[in-house]
Amino acid sequence: MIEPVQSSDELIDDFHGADNVTGAIHIWRLGQNSFLIKWNGFGLLMDPYLTDSLTRKRDGSTPPPFTAASPPVVDPHRLSGVDLVTCCNAHPDHLDPETLMALRAASPSMKVVMPKGVVTGAESEMGPACPPIVPINTGTYVKAGPFQVHALPAANPDLPDDGGEDSHSVCYVISFGQFIIFHAGDTTWHKTLIREVRRWPINLAFLPINGRDGVCEFGYNMNGFESAAFAKSVSASLAIPCHYDMFLEDNVTTEEFESCCERLHQRYRVMELGQRMTMGPLTDPSAGKGQGTSEYRDLGY
Repeated sequence: MIEPVQSSDELIDDFHGADNVTGAIHIWRLGQNSFLIKWNGFGLLMDPYLTDSLTRKRDGSTPPPFTAASPPVVDPHRLSGVDLVTCCNAHPDHLDPETLMALRAASPSMKVVMPKGVVTGAESEMGPACPPIVPINTGTYVKAGPFQVHALPAANPDLPDDGGEDSHSVCYVISFGQFIIFHAGDTTWHKTLIREVRRWPINLAFLPINGRDGVCEFGYNMNGFESAAFAKSVSASLAIPCHYDMFLEDNVTTEEFESCCERLHQRYRVMELGQRMTMGPLTDPSAGKGQGTSEYRDLGY
């Protein structure tokens, strides 16, 4: 079992005590595809999976679908101060109803951004305990507090091809203050995504590394080499790998990602589970400039 460098009360105290004046961002790796960010007192949580819903027995005897490689790093019932959650798709390690309902209890004003095509299913599963959902479609953006969230097309053959309408799987570019981050979710390498992401000067890119020849056993993702090359292609100032060390199934090491980043002279950081990193608005001079997309409006939400 992989033990976090900090967890539970220690991590919560670290999050609440992080400086909210300097304008720097503070990032905690919570496991799998989940990262917690604090900026100027605001909390952003991406793809939170903070329970054992995928690794415990069902009905007292049914074997779980996965075997845990690491424990939940923090109890979501106690993680207050989260203003916005983003979910890239409906896979339970990206959109875990148990985690979202617990987070809402800790942060009642929290909102959740997710692809419009998965909203009905999420609301049905969570019922009255469902937090307020902000739907988004590929090629549009939404605003929530200081965060502007743009949805870009993910290439995931395991999920429906929506053509931009009622999206089921997306990648996110999230801007706030002087920072612009990219959160890939589940996606393979594709040129359209590179072209889209290059419109922004990306400070920080969170990229999956668990693909094997473009296909992993439980979904479709980039591997270590592809993620390193992707970060270089979009001129990301710093790349952080994710989608590993949560489950024994489909697990990989960061060695390929690290060696490829070094050969490509791509800046990267491998974060330990529960570790905090603080950074300023570092920008690669070759990065692109943001262009407008359409604001998403749906009067039903």
